[in-house]
Amino acid sequence: MLRVQLTINGYKKELDVKPDEYLLESLRKNNYLSVKKGCDSSSCGVCTVLLDDSPIASCTYLTVKADGHEITTVEGIQKEAELIADFFGKEGADQCGYCHPSLVLTVYAMKKELVKPSDEEIRAYLVGNLCRCSGYLGQHKAIKAYLEVAV
Repeated sequence: MLRVQLTINGYKKELDVKPDEYLLESLRKNNYLSVKKGCDSSSCGVCTVLLDDSPIASCTYLTVKADGHEITTVEGIQKEAELIADFFGKEGADQCGYCHPSLVLTVYAMKKELVKPSDEEIRAYLVGNLCRCSGYLGQHKAIKAYLEVAV
């Protein structure tokens, strides 16, 4: 076992992890259950968390690589997540919700990184976030509306 130091949702944590353990597994073992398990190959995006404010696929990111970094799950941006969820609800884009924690984190990161993104930039930023309910049009409308009012 190796000991790593992470800042998760603003709180400093020390975790004992196996050298080959992925961040998804470490987070779920420590009750960060909003981080979902999907494809285990960085293809679906459902395991997305923010590493130093940038989206990463936690299913293929070794926990030891995250040592000393900040990790944000959807619990860490609860107020913003509720705001984004309201926009999803207004557009009827809140279908099963399985992909929402990762999608919300990606949208939050996009807001911080891009200024007034075009439709094409929004779509490009979201590549890799799959919605099994295929609610992309409603999600896109909700994200665009959120980005227009979010400060």
